[in-house]
Amino acid sequence: MINPNDNKASDAIVLGERAKNADETRWGMLLVLFMRIVAVLWVYQGLVQWHVILSAEQSIFDVLPVQTTIAVVFFAVLDLLAAVGMWLAAPWGGVLWLLTAIAQAFVAVLLPDFFAGGHIVIGLDCILLVLYFVLTFKASQRSDYQRERVSASRITSIKLPPIHLFGFRIFK
Repeated sequence: MINPNDNKASDAIVLGERAKNADETRWGMLLVLFMRIVAVLWVYQGLVQWHVILSAEQSIFDVLPVQTTIAVVFFAVLDLLAAVGMWLAAPWGGVLWLLTAIAQAFVAVLLPDFFAGGHIVIGLDCILLVLYFVLTFKASQRSDYQRERVSASRITSIKLPPIHLFGFRIFK
């Protein structure tokens, strides 16, 4: 059984607990701040795509080429979903954001007139991606590098009640 008073029992965040190192807190806060700024930018981009869809006099499906229409709908949906995930600082938000940022770079190469910035979008996405990876790496490091993780020895040390199957004892 896991003892809740045991500091090694889990790596969960406990409210009111002070960080062991001020560096951990600083990098974590910078990562959350970065994610929120990117979330605001991605909300704006998603709303721009919805503006293209909803404000057109004729249906964009009739007027625009198929690849452009697919890109507009793709970014209208995924930009907003990624923005919500990034604002919440959720892992799935980071994954969706990475997907949309890489997709933006590909679309900027394949359809140069799709984004207002053209090839500048590729450079900005690359800068944001590098910043995200650096901040994530720095925020995940701890001063005590040998972090307690669940290992096979720890799993086998859990006391299980004896289980009998057809009269044979399976676990001692």
